[in-house]
Amino acid sequence: MKSRKMTKQSAIDRQPTTRSGECVDRARSAHMALIRGRDTKPEMRVRKVLHAAGLRYRLYDRGLPGSPDLVFPSRRIVLFVHGCFWHRHPGCPNARLPKSRQEFWGTKLSANVERDARNRAALEAAGWSVLVIWECETRDPRRLASLAEEIRDHPTMRK
Repeated sequence: MKSRKMTKQSAIDRQPTTRSGECVDRARSAHMALIRGRDTKPEMRVRKVLHAAGLRYRLYDRGLPGSPDLVFPSRRIVLFVHGCFWHRHPGCPNARLPKSRQEFWGTKLSANVERDARNRAALEAAGWSVLVIWECETRDPRRLASLAEEIRDHPTMRK
């Protein structure tokens, strides 16, 4: 069976249901189906700057805890590009809790933060340096330049 890429039209055409089988709002379901976890705009901004700075990396190493967005194996650095809303960026206006279904969102988003902490601890215990850049920071060219410099200045591991 071939898997097909989710398009805006195919997301609208299918009958959206919850796990318990009840129908949900088609427009909301279509919108949520289009939210990606990989190759997001903030991530692409970071990747473009780092590549232009001469840094080479691997993407989404599933063998590492948390499947980091960018992995620099020779430097033992992993980089997560966190969305401010989904990962609760402290002090950021984009990280506010929605007004509807606050109990649901509070539980879901705090679980994301706890999982991030567990993944970070596991990576550090395995000898990796963990860097995080927030979605709102990816719009600042100076922040991206300092990130590239921080990675470039990190010592490399020779084999």
